[in-house]
Amino acid sequence: MSMNVTEVLDLLERRGQSQYGMEAVSQLAHALQCAHLAERAGETPETVVAALLHDLGHLLAAERDGQKDHNSEQDDLHQFIALPFLRGLFSDAVLEPIRMHVDAKRYLCWAEASYWASLSDASKDSLVKQGGIFSQAQAEAFIVQPFAPEAVRLRRYDDLAKDPAKTAPDLGHYADQLQQVAH
Repeated sequence: MSMNVTEVLDLLERRGQSQYGMEAVSQLAHALQCAHLAERAGETPETVVAALLHDLGHLLAAERDGQKDHNSEQDDLHQFIALPFLRGLFSDAVLEPIRMHVDAKRYLCWAEASYWASLSDASKDSLVKQGGIFSQAQAEAFIVQPFAPEAVRLRRYDDLAKDPAKTAPDLGHYADQLQQVAH
């Protein structure tokens, strides 16, 4: 079930041209922008790769369901779908921020009064499907987990990586980083 780097890159190329939910960018443009933001911020190679792959579950769900993209009234749990495919390839330093990036949005909505207002309409809509804003107990339990700070930073890159006018390096630029952090 585990993918290799070539298969991950192929999936991003093949399925990444589909629209990223209700945003004005493709899945691939979103992934590349997110990774570029992480890279420019000086993140570790593992966090840059997590930023690139954080929404891979959307592409896998679309592939599984035979859909061009995965827009639904229910949350597709994309943060979990990719994990079995990536577990044999990457360490927890890549996998855990991917797994926790949705909960990081729920956490930030609780932790920062202005965060919810900064979300795109599509992100606000998905927040409801993903369980809504954390309670205090949920937020406190989330932030003490290993890799939670990386997930929160990834979430911020995720929020900014939806600009149709923004350019980022192409997928080939990140292929070496994927190979570097793969086991």
